Amino acid sequence: MSILVVDDSLATRSVLQMILEDAGYQKILLVESAHEAFQCLGLAHSIAPAGDIGDIEVVLMDIKMPDMDGVEACRRIKADSRYQDLPIVMVTALTEAGYLQSAFAAGAADYVTKPIERLELLTRMRSTVKLKQEMDRRKARERELEQALKEIKVLRGILPICARCKRIRDENGQWFSVESYIKGHSEADFSHLICPECLDRHFPV
Repeated sequence: MSILVVDDSLATRSVLQMILEDAGYQKILLVESAHEAFQCLGLAHSIAPAGDIGDIEVVLMDIKMPDMDGVEACRRIKADSRYQDLPIVMVTALTEAGYLQSAFAAGAADYVTKPIERLELLTRMRSTVKLKQEMDRRKARERELEQALKEIKVLRGILPICARCKRIRDENGQWFSVESYIKGHSEADFSHLICPECLDRHFPV
């Protein structure tokens, strides 16, 4: 897991890095602009990500930055389908409702106020990381379910069957034995037995 810190202030980046590393977060990526963040995420002119996309679990993004503010950067990151579930926590001294509403509307998950308070930062980080992990688990379960549904084949509707030989015609007009058709369209298999009537008819004692 890594945390991407995006802030034009060297002092703020240093404080965030110190608090996070002291708390046990090992991999902290520090950049000073939205454009550098885009490069890390592979969003700048189709550049490949600087690291594993799935490795970045949280972005700490300053709102007030030159060239592009954090709200617009957040909006652009969230516009990429790869990062729709990536939590972005805004780091800001701007606590007016209008700024925060804009940030949340752009897709931000939470915010941390400046000056940085250790307890607030770590509390919000824990809840954000936990939320990200829950979302990842939910996505994994959904993928497993989709795969399972793809593998399940169900017979539905009316099957055209020959009145004489009992072969079944498929949707492409090909004819198959009942056994081969069912095997090809379901998870069923066959165990070959002899029913009592056939036993008496063909194998009389």
